[in-house]
Amino acid sequence: MKVFKFGGASVKDAQAVKNVANIINENREDALAVVVSAMGKTTNAFEKVLRAFYYKEGEAPELLQEIKDFHFEILYELFPDKKHKVYNDIHNTFIEVEWQIEDDPVGTFDFEYDQMVSLGEMLSTKIVSAYLTEQGIENKWLDVRDVLRTDNNYRKANVDWQLTKVLMQKVIGKYFEEQPNGIVVTQGFIGGTSENFTSTLGREGSDFSAAIIAASLAAKEVVIWKDVEGMLNADPKFFDKTVKLNNISYHEAIELAYFGASVIHPKTIKPLHNSKIPLFVKSFVNPSNRGTLINENSASDSLVPSYIHKEGQILISIAAKDFSFIAESNLSDIYKCFADRGVTINMMQNSAISFSVCVDDETPKIDELIKQLQKDYKVSYNKSVKLLTIRHYTEDIIDELIEGKTVLLEQKARKTARFVLK
Repeated sequence: MKVFKFGGASVKDAQAVKNVANIINENREDALAVVVSAMGKTTNAFEKVLRAFYYKEGEAPELLQEIKDFHFEILYELFPDKKHKVYNDIHNTFIEVEWQIEDDPVGTFDFEYDQMVSLGEMLSTKIVSAYLTEQGIENKWLDVRDVLRTDNNYRKANVDWQLTKVLMQKVIGKYFEEQPNGIVVTQGFIGGTSENFTSTLGREGSDFSAAIIAASLAAKEVVIWKDVEGMLNADPKFFDKTVKLNNISYHEAIELAYFGASVIHPKTIKPLHNSKIPLFVKSFVNPSNRGTLINENSASDSLVPSYIHKEGQILISIAAKDFSFIAESNLSDIYKCFADRGVTINMMQNSAISFSVCVDDETPKIDELIKQLQKDYKVSYNKSVKLLTIRHYTEDIIDELIEGKTVLLEQKARKTARFVLK
């Protein structure tokens, strides 16, 4: 069996859903587990609804109506018969959010986030599954929360690998035994806790979902379908003259993903590497093209420089109030503050009297973090900075990319150079 993952851009409108159906229809020689993200920018839209609900920043019902209108526009084009049962399925899914925003929040922001924002994937998969059926492509819609079990670390849930593998083999594996060319349509990004609450695996976590399913079921391969021809050496939105990496090793892919390459979620590679499952990154625009292959072949790694650009960063500098050294005990306290608030450090550097980190500027987490740190330390910060990582750098490339910019922090290793820029 194979695992196909389709991101939000691949199901952003009715025409895109039709294209996904065509790709699936042309790849039915094996059993397929199809993992689908929320449609278009639905996750961002649900985040706005949540903020309006939780922090009273705007009118949650009005923002929710925009999401409903977006999805029903797609339904009208895919299913002209408005008596089709998918309309009722989608309506009932939205009722879950309407009930949630009618009352005051009952849990933490992260808990409420996972219960609400996860519904984007429920909506998209119900629509895709119904359209496949409408086109005569038999498939099974599966609620992934029944088989992907996590802890209750909401928004960054940890997978219970042993139980997840058992559940997936019992449900998905059994289905494929009975249907050797069967198709399962399920959600990325989300899981379920032992208390039957919804959890999420982290932003853009659908890639990771695909890898979890593949590793649990010993898949032949995983294909991530993107709007680019494969894994490029840079994001074409920020850099000109990008180059496709035809074949790279798991190790190189992990390095690029860790530093922030947007094509692959950082946690995706490890379970595939452990199970020796090849990963293809291919274009849903040109599905016949080969794309990028990620496997064990380290000899294939190119020394073509790769550029990774992360916006929306904040550089935080932490120092002792009496200008004493930042020692191991201080660092232990500081790391605990970050861990307690679920803030991931993208880059760090320490000197004798200060410790600096670059992180995603996630409100309100960062505001709470800074307040906590200020109790014991002197804290300064720069907002709206950018983090630039150059893999396989040269000095000429560095000079070209940082020209005219203020460098707030820099690091260089043998293969990687990193800069915080203003």
